[in-house]
Amino acid sequence: MESARTFLWLTLGALCMFLFIEWSDQSRSVAIDKKPEISSTQPPIENVSDAQFSSESFQENLPSISTKSNTGSPSAVSRKTETINLSNSVLSISVDTRGADIVSAKLLKYYPSKNDQDNKVDLMYVNDTISNFHRLQSGLLSTSGEKSPTHIEKYSLTSKGRNKLTFVWASDTTRITKTLTLNPDSYLVKVVFTIENMTDDQMSYIPYYQLVKDNVEFERSMFDVESYSYDGGIIFDGDSYEKQYADDLIEEPYKKTHTNGWFANIRHHFVVAVLPAFGVEHRFEAEHDQAANLNKLTAISNSSITIGPKQKSETSFEVFIGPKLQNELTKARDGLEVSVDYGMLSFLAKPMFWALNKSHSFLGNWGLAIIFVTLMIKAVFYRLQESSSRSMAKMRELAPRLKALNDRYKDDRTALGQAQMELYKREEVNPMAGCLPLLIQIPFFISFYWVLLESVEIRQAPFYFWLDDLSSRDPYFVLPLIMGVVMFFQQKANPAPADPIQEKVFMFMPVMFTLLFAWFPSGLVLYWVTNSLLQFAQQWNVNRKMAAEKN
Repeated sequence: MESARTFLWLTLGALCMFLFIEWSDQSRSVAIDKKPEISSTQPPIENVSDAQFSSESFQENLPSISTKSNTGSPSAVSRKTETINLSNSVLSISVDTRGADIVSAKLLKYYPSKNDQDNKVDLMYVNDTISNFHRLQSGLLSTSGEKSPTHIEKYSLTSKGRNKLTFVWASDTTRITKTLTLNPDSYLVKVVFTIENMTDDQMSYIPYYQLVKDNVEFERSMFDVESYSYDGGIIFDGDSYEKQYADDLIEEPYKKTHTNGWFANIRHHFVVAVLPAFGVEHRFEAEHDQAANLNKLTAISNSSITIGPKQKSETSFEVFIGPKLQNELTKARDGLEVSVDYGMLSFLAKPMFWALNKSHSFLGNWGLAIIFVTLMIKAVFYRLQESSSRSMAKMRELAPRLKALNDRYKDDRTALGQAQMELYKREEVNPMAGCLPLLIQIPFFISFYWVLLESVEIRQAPFYFWLDDLSSRDPYFVLPLIMGVVMFFQQKANPAPADPIQEKVFMFMPVMFTLLFAWFPSGLVLYWVTNSLLQFAQQWNVNRKMAAEKN
């Protein structure tokens, strides 16, 4: 089998593989038809009242802390609330007095697109209170079943500082101070409960935290790479995370206990993560409400907070609301960086991102950093690639003789195979010698693909000239066309298949790849163009050297 054919099939197989991986993550999601229809995950129009009742119950139900506790049935509370804003240079949040929880969050330095810089990226929102929102809910549950400061109770704002909001909830026996702190230039919100026992008896509370969010459904489009990214909940168990699909939760809600775990709602480039106290065992739950099309992620502490008579005690948790910037994620919590999904080859992708980030630090442009890292990868594999190129050059020399054999034995495939093997043996050529170097390189190519696709650092980053956003497609298709031209000349430099039908098929490959890459983010295409140019240059150089050696 000719090395050229092997290379092209391996390349095509690699592309199909990582496209399949990307699409399969969303294979359980059903695209929404613009025409109204009844589905298992979207409430019909005539059942809006049912959806509203289900949504309200789903939001107000309290976590269960024991089989004897009736905390799952909340008491009636006032629905009149107000929101208070708190912001720094990168994040703006709105906190509702009901529960003193975050109901809205905007990223002040990120925009939906390059052409829409009047708006900010909303990571938490309330577009309607039934089925289009993403909000935090947190509170304390009394172990004795007494009235508790839950997420449905109304708090009073007592002070508003530059980076801090303080709320108070009080009963006849307890006074709860809930403080939300947002430090300058930070995406991390710290929430502290201060519990004051005003009685002569001991009391205990169990903290809980949850995110309630609409189950996102939208049409996939080959013109929008984000439409294939996972948008939903994940639960981290201390080592790895598990995606929470609505269909799975309908069949069986998630209930597991983890220490050092956390949960989050993620989307392409962004994350909202709730980080319970480190080192404390929590019961993690996930469930889906079909009528309102809502998902809920919950963590309930397995350790109660005990407060002695006339004493005070504190408990806290943190919420990360922001882009998946590696340094910010690691700074917030060890392990949070796994929310950047590099796929099955993360062990290769992480050092590649490190190299890309370091390159950007001294080059100052992500496009130049992509080119530089591609050069480094090619340098590492130079000897392997040279071996492959020499094998291809030898096969090119044998191409006329292989074609003659094909014409002679066109009606006898067995004899053709034997004749080809005798020719390879006589000329001391191994047709598979070019395959191993290519196989070794493919995982690195795929890893770098994931790095470029998932790294928010490259989102909307400009290159030069017309390429003002490396995370979107080339608006004029210049890079894909260059890539197609380079692939065409690569084929000319490699041995042609002996079979004329195969030769015609492979001549069409550059056109097919050009059409495929036309819709890829320009940063990915820039990487592929650079890699193809370097590979073509190396093949040309090897051909030139071998010709000189013969002379």
